Amino acid sequence: MAVTGIGGFFFRSQDPKALAAWYLTHLGVGAPEGMFLWDQQAGPTVFSPFKADTDYFAADKSWMLNLRVDDLDGMLATLRAAGIEITTKPEWDASPEIGRFARIHDPEGNAIELWQPPAP
Repeated sequence: MAVTGIGGFFFRSQDPKALAAWYLTHLGVGAPEGMFLWDQQAGPTVFSPFKADTDYFAADKSWMLNLRVDDLDGMLATLRAAGIEITTKPEWDASPEIGRFARIHDPEGNAIELWQPPAP
């Protein structure tokens, strides 16, 4: 008997419908209203608690969502065109064997890390 993957990600929101629509529109994450399942591609998932005093994401947030992408540059171009602020740092991409990263925030200030794993 073993866990086979993450079955869901649930979090509080001031406006769940609007936030769900934002994720679907800008990231393709989620499902149209009235639907609940998002079929995602199989691939690596990192499950890692951080120290309580980490500065890797905001101190007033207890979580950060990391989404795997297959074309980080294309995703960032689309997000920029939509007026979404993007943060990148050279040190985040210092290990090519891990991949490339960028950070955005949803309309409620939750950090979303975009990760393009290295090519196989």
